[in-house]
Amino acid sequence: MAVVMASGSFSVCAGLKSAKNHRLSSLKEVHFNSFVTSSRRLLSSAALDVPKAASAAAVEDGETDTVPIPKVVIDQDSDADATIVEITFGDRLGALLDTMNALKNLGLNVVKAKVFLDSSGKHNKFAITKASTGRKVEDPELLEAIRLTIINNLLQYHPESSTQLAMGEAFGIDPPAEKVDVDIATHVNVYDDGPNRSLLYVEAADRPGLLVDLVKIITDINISVESGEFDTEGLLAKAKFHVSYKDKAISKPLQQVLANSLRYFLRRPSTEDASF
Repeated sequence: MAVVMASGSFSVCAGLKSAKNHRLSSLKEVHFNSFVTSSRRLLSSAALDVPKAASAAAVEDGETDTVPIPKVVIDQDSDADATIVEITFGDRLGALLDTMNALKNLGLNVVKAKVFLDSSGKHNKFAITKASTGRKVEDPELLEAIRLTIINNLLQYHPESSTQLAMGEAFGIDPPAEKVDVDIATHVNVYDDGPNRSLLYVEAADRPGLLVDLVKIITDINISVESGEFDTEGLLAKAKFHVSYKDKAISKPLQQVLANSLRYFLRRPSTEDASF
């Protein structure tokens, strides 16, 4: 079940009302594809093309004025042979055939495992393996490409999700109405999880490339990421990683180093372009 990952190996919309908005949408999609292409050395830009929606986002019957919180879960723990992806957006998700096709364009085998309903909405679960190996996805850059492809499709076919997703700021029609306070949103905790590994929990403001960056920071201090789960919940990202140091649980001093490194990275202010 454990997935061992070395450093560097864990990675718009239809119905717009004006030509200006259409050009802005196209520019955002180019920026999105450029980012994924640069972070995915193993994939060509052609493999990352996402099918265009032919009309405004189709929403299922029963839509209300309240836009639900979109959630994308990438689960490396629950299945030993496949990466499990779960997508939730209230009751608004359809068959997600376009999303499945977009994931296949990344060189993946995608099996729709099941759909189920609960109080939070309709959950669509997929089992994903690499087409070349038939094994679960271990590369963090490819995992990030999977996440961004799903979010891009959400923004394309459900543009109303733009106001609820952190990615809506860069790639959606309308940015989120509220901004996340990075200091308040950032939480890093490390727990003992038996003699051979520890459990790292990270919660932070979401942004493109976050999954890849988290794994790089962890592995840069010689800590191994064995498996985990990465959740996108609206404006936030929540990561749970099983980690170890030389096949043992992380000592208390090293836990503190890890937590401090992640907090510094997640909370440090971004540099304004004007400062260069």
